[in-house]
Amino acid sequence: MILVIDDDNSIRVSLKLLLKRNGYEVETAATPAEAIAFVRGSRPDLVVMDMNYTHTTSGEEGLTLLKQIKVFHPDVPVILITAWGNIPLAVEGIRAGAFDFITKPWDNHILLGRIATALSLSSKDTTEISSSFDRSAIIGRDPKLLSVLDTIERVASTNAPVLILGENGTGKELIAEAIHKNSQRRNGPLVKVNLGGISQSLFESEMFGYKKGAFTGAVTDREGRFAAAEKGTIFLDEIGDLDINSQVKLLRVLQEHTYEPLGDTRTRRADVRIVCATNADLNDMLRKGTFREDLYYRINLITVTLPPLRERPDDIPLLVNYLLRKVSVAAGREMPEVTQEAMELLKQQPWPGNIRQLANIVERTLLVTTGTTLDARDFQAQGLSYEKVHVENAGRLKSREKTEIENALTEAGGNLTRAASLLGITRQTLYRRMAKYNIKLN
Repeated sequence: MILVIDDDNSIRVSLKLLLKRNGYEVETAATPAEAIAFVRGSRPDLVVMDMNYTHTTSGEEGLTLLKQIKVFHPDVPVILITAWGNIPLAVEGIRAGAFDFITKPWDNHILLGRIATALSLSSKDTTEISSSFDRSAIIGRDPKLLSVLDTIERVASTNAPVLILGENGTGKELIAEAIHKNSQRRNGPLVKVNLGGISQSLFESEMFGYKKGAFTGAVTDREGRFAAAEKGTIFLDEIGDLDINSQVKLLRVLQEHTYEPLGDTRTRRADVRIVCATNADLNDMLRKGTFREDLYYRINLITVTLPPLRERPDDIPLLVNYLLRKVSVAAGREMPEVTQEAMELLKQQPWPGNIRQLANIVERTLLVTTGTTLDARDFQAQGLSYEKVHVENAGRLKSREKTEIENALTEAGGNLTRAASLLGITRQTLYRRMAKYNIKLN
């Protein structure tokens, strides 16, 4: 049963008709007092409520009502209704425990989708994980990784936006692919966009497309990434690198599910599922004002954090064997065995570039050896050392990471692109790590 709370009778009536027409049982309340009286005696499955009431404009009454509902029924999802100009109020509501928000005038299709997602997620049994979930491309048995997989298994079939956090090279793109592959949109496209590689001046044309003649050089129509992802999933990687102005433009698409190509007066509908990823500390960016809070709450309905490779050392033998098999097939040679001593050496490394760096080391080691066995000396020849790394000792870990970066820079002759490749991280991440450890090129 859904409880609709709004002091506007026309809205209550229209929402009740819409929801009943789509198979939901509906109750309504015209005032906060009526709403509280209802939730005292009954538990709704979901609440849809306006944030403003006729005798107040601050939204404080709406926030108070939300908090009271959460006292009676903390697990009941609440979807807020607010005007576009009052999105900061909706953000306050999210902080107070609301599940989601939608702006007036809303699209019925979008509202029904949000309601279906909220009900689906709130009813999921977290103890039952389906054996049909396809995780074939993700290697590992570490409990932290399995927890991530359990979460995405529960949310993949919904349209909920997912935010994937984790260091570079931890496999965020693989998680995005798994979400799409196991979703109801699996037969649609999966469009991957590296936002860190799109400048502010090109953001609109790249994401929304343009019409012929929209600007100098636009000699033909071109569809944008959102159009290419229609009926499928769009994976927005490195969203933490997006500038503030582009964040505003992206927020409007995520909020209203519409956009306009440059040079076109027609509004296009965006029927896409949003999956974002970043290695940036978005909470720190929120504090500094470099990432919009309203965009943050729009993209992180579900958040998963991938553990770095150094925190799942027992998965390294599984990954090494998988990578060796893959590279050996490509090289047309028999897969060599790895000695126990070599595996222990690999498990001791801090891996600042995570799985990407491990893959780089495995491939280089295989290609420069000819025997049927890889021992510790083969990997040492690629710059690995026997120094034992204790993950809990942050100071030693940072020192080890700094040394690896310096060694990579030396091996690459100061070429940052080459050094980043050796470490299995992006050039931009290498810049940040160099600044972090005050490493300068000679």
